[in-house]
Amino acid sequence: MGTDVLKPVEWVGSSRADLKKFPATVQDQVGFALYQAQTGLKHRDAKPLTRLGANVLEIVSRHDGNTYRTVYTVRFKAAIYVLHAFQKKSKRGIATPKQELDLVKQRLKAAQRHYADKYGKG
Repeated sequence: MGTDVLKPVEWVGSSRADLKKFPATVQDQVGFALYQAQTGLKHRDAKPLTRLGANVLEIVSRHDGNTYRTVYTVRFKAAIYVLHAFQKKSKRGIATPKQELDLVKQRLKAAQRHYADKYGKG
């Protein structure tokens, strides 16, 4: 897919504003991952969120001892949806906290509604 046919990026909830609060290097990494998704590629650090299916991906970025996560979906044919961006604060394990997963699920439903309204059911 060429750069002249980039899929648009749609932002759900506060995901864009939250991402803008991240350090510049993290924003750059996420931005490049989203660009690759727009072109039909998958960033090397993008991993599926297993509970939500292979089309919901997470970029985990580490900066200055902190961990930042950005969740997006490539489920839809005509657009990429950024569902959530947050700093993981829990020191227990690497799993995505339940409250964050619940928010991602809610935003995925909102993305489905938005996609049907804006792009049609296809």
